Amino acid sequence: MPVRSVCVFCGASTGVNPAYREAAIALGQAIAQRGLTLVYGGGAVGLMGIVADAAMAAGGEVIGIIPQALKDAEVGHSGLTRLEVVDGMHARKARMAELSDAFVALPGGLGTLEELFEVWTWGQLGYHAKPLGLLDVNGFYSKLGSFLDHVVEEGFVRPQHRAMLRLADSPAELLDAMDSYQAPVLPKWVDKKPD
Repeated sequence: MPVRSVCVFCGASTGVNPAYREAAIALGQAIAQRGLTLVYGGGAVGLMGIVADAAMAAGGEVIGIIPQALKDAEVGHSGLTRLEVVDGMHARKARMAELSDAFVALPGGLGTLEELFEVWTWGQLGYHAKPLGLLDVNGFYSKLGSFLDHVVEEGFVRPQHRAMLRLADSPAELLDAMDSYQAPVLPKWVDKKPD
């Protein structure tokens, strides 16, 4: 399936390292320059606002999805191609997934990780065959990658499912990997009860 839209999960903070801001700008620009639509959480703050502003400034289409409660707190972005207001966080994630052909996580906190792991789980279960990846800014995700390798070694994740999550240092490398993604086709993996 060709990638026409990319969902970006990222922090409502900019973090402490200026490299995170630079990576968000580079990713927003790269998405727009490839003619892709950016789908994201609709915020005007932190890396969320930066990636959206960069894509808009580069002439891209940007769709934000934000829960009413967060929009009411005045963190909704008013300068997007389209801002959709939904009832809550579950509706937000479902709508972002519906509109997106691929998923990328920039550095972020608990919300970013939760969104990433949920959409990855959906892929593992066969609910979608969309690529997902991490933009590994200054090694931000390297320790997570080591932990995920440990989870595989301990028998809780198949190597093929671990390989679904691409890791790259640059937006171009990550978006190229999205274009060549092939979802694994595996039988369901559940432990059987002993007889």
